[in-house]
Amino acid sequence: MNYDCLIIDDEKMLADSTAEYFNLFGVNTAAVYGAEQCRRFLGENEAQLLLLDINLGDGSGFALCRELRETMNIPILFISARTSDDDQIIALGIGGDDYIQKPYSLGVLLAKVKAVLKRYGQSARAEGFEDGWLKIDFDAKGLWVQGRPVKLTMREFRLLVYLVRNRDRVVAKQELFEKVWEDRFTGDGTLNVHIRKIREAIEPEPNRPRYIVTFWGEGYRFMET
Repeated sequence: MNYDCLIIDDEKMLADSTAEYFNLFGVNTAAVYGAEQCRRFLGENEAQLLLLDINLGDGSGFALCRELRETMNIPILFISARTSDDDQIIALGIGGDDYIQKPYSLGVLLAKVKAVLKRYGQSARAEGFEDGWLKIDFDAKGLWVQGRPVKLTMREFRLLVYLVRNRDRVVAKQELFEKVWEDRFTGDGTLNVHIRKIREAIEPEPNRPRYIVTFWGEGYRFMET
């Protein structure tokens, strides 16, 4: 069965009430309560988006995210009562698309989930980029480096595509916050983590980037080599 959203949270009452609320508003949602239940569920079903708690009774949400990222490329939103900045940086660095703190408003969370589902459900324009080293297929959401497929998170891929499509100019950070995150209050730290992950994936020398170049005080530009 295909679900819009899967909640993975060992707080059973919270997971069930959130799933019930989402279902009332047309987001087809299921809930499981641990890492092993998640593995079994995804072995038999599909989900378009995951809400993943960091602290699971039978494992770490971080470890589960790393495991899922080996075979899946769907949005993963972390949820947690922990407020550490380090947790947020780790979550984004290993493939998370957002970090949501408990307690959360069900209405606000529903709106965020609907926005993510709408954003990633829309087909990109049938175009891409290719220069011999790097190939990007916007329509298929595929990325290859020297002919080998490379995986990015959905947010990282969306950010890369936005920079490539606007490669004729320097794109300001604020524009990236508004157009890629659709949130003008996203911080520099979040953007920097995503840029670093993309560089590690596509650059011949990530510490000396030739594709995604920083223009200090202005923003970033994708350079055709």
